[in-house]
Amino acid sequence: MAGMTSRERVLLALSHRKPDRVPIHDEPWPTTIERWRREGLPQDADVAEFFGYEFRLFSFNSSFQMPTEVLEETEEYRIVRNADGAVRKDWKHQTSTPAYLEFPITDRAKWEERRERLRWNDSRVDWDTLLPQFKQAKERGYFCVFTMATGYDRAQGFVGSENLLMAMVEDPAWVKEIFDTIADLTIAGAEEMMARGFDFDGVWLFNDMGYRNASLFSPRAYRELIFPADRRMVDFFHARGLKVILHSCGCVKALIPDLIRAGFDCLQPLESKAGMDLVELKRLYGDKLAFMGGIDARKMSHPDPAVIEEEIRTKFAVAMEDGAYIYHTDHSVPDTVGFQRYCYILDLVRRYGRYD
Repeated sequence: MAGMTSRERVLLALSHRKPDRVPIHDEPWPTTIERWRREGLPQDADVAEFFGYEFRLFSFNSSFQMPTEVLEETEEYRIVRNADGAVRKDWKHQTSTPAYLEFPITDRAKWEERRERLRWNDSRVDWDTLLPQFKQAKERGYFCVFTMATGYDRAQGFVGSENLLMAMVEDPAWVKEIFDTIADLTIAGAEEMMARGFDFDGVWLFNDMGYRNASLFSPRAYRELIFPADRRMVDFFHARGLKVILHSCGCVKALIPDLIRAGFDCLQPLESKAGMDLVELKRLYGDKLAFMGGIDARKMSHPDPAVIEEEIRTKFAVAMEDGAYIYHTDHSVPDTVGFQRYCYILDLVRRYGRYD
């Protein structure tokens, strides 16, 4: 297995077969990268290249394609109206969830006004820039994925979580229409990209459906409103030979049986603080799902490096049993983790992640 490419390594893991070692991917915060550059990461280094991340992500513009504008800017923050028409406040010097101040779609009437803006059109991809980037990554052996925010996660960005959750109870037919429209756009865009030269290796869909203690809605609500769209997307990609990873933050344990029925091949990121224990999930669902993530980011910056070593050693021992595991933190790498510590962590990942 010497000389295995990232593509070969990840595909084996997603097929429940053992590669040479555990594939590696991660997503540090922007403020984390800033810290690392102050602590030794070369200023001109590409983080993914430097640390050997195996995935390269490619997508299209799935917004309403509205004009964007900066409404207010200070030294600390920027308030913008984004391409969905939502107003959000972004902090400049800290990484946190954006604060949404206004949503463009608050009822069915406003949805009807703008729904057609979520149809496919050719301007959603910068073909001249993105396709050469894709071909270069493909030639270098990376695992090149089509990625898109879908379902609840995508809709809450223009409806708002509170409005959307209420609508799931009060007007489920409208909400299902939103989810189906998002799925239609996802399929149409992926199909066009593949027709024009993007021969993807896999798919990574993003749909946050959990919070700290449970899913944001019941399994029944998932089955009735989101499952049909998920199943249609997964079937589309499976028909083209592509494995599908689902990113869903928070505690989504109650949804896992239905996620398996929808056909997802892998679940990520497995947030430890939300009770998504990698060892438990592997034993319950490891014959049906591959897993990606589950390494507690809180332990990465613990003063005693033995804490993160024990985390990796014990979880890898179970997660690697059938090869169906990909390293990732249980969310993102926070800026509490220093550069030298992170280098040490990836050394541990490579040491404990070997299959020989």
